[in-house]
Amino acid sequence: MRHNKKFNHLGRKAAHRQSLLANLTISLIKEKRIFTTLAKAKALRMYAEPLINRAKEDTTPNRRLVFAHLQNKQAVSELFNDVANKIGDRPGGYTRILKTGYRLGDNAQMCFIELVDYNENMLKGKDEKKGKTTRRSRRSKGAAAAAAPEAPKAETELELPAAEPEAPAAE
Repeated sequence: MRHNKKFNHLGRKAAHRQSLLANLTISLIKEKRIFTTLAKAKALRMYAEPLINRAKEDTTPNRRLVFAHLQNKQAVSELFNDVANKIGDRPGGYTRILKTGYRLGDNAQMCFIELVDYNENMLKGKDEKKGKTTRRSRRSKGAAAAAAPEAPKAETELELPAAEPEAPAAE
């Protein structure tokens, strides 16, 4: 039976998978956004988010634990200094996956995985949306404008023939 075997093995042995996820995490911390397959991105999210959560509290045991996973001094120092300052108030969900389509060679589904607080375009759009919104009807302006003048015309046309009886033309 396959009980409690939830994570994706990615078609690799355990040591290869651990080094792959560690290298992807290092690249994500340094570059803030990487382009990879959807399966690797989902596995990376499960691997990297607990490490990013450890970086919120800068203690020696946390640094040692993260270094035991990553084995890269520059990535650990950047994670605990720069990244931890930006994500300090966020309660979780430090990464975002954006699907981009399919790879030409093998039709694998590709995506971007990025650190949420480092995408300026998404943050700028979020600030602009906070303005007051108004509710509008579902009819378009063109249909509403065309419907309004027609109603008075129809009434006047109906009244005119009733007011003036036409006499037959004598020829």
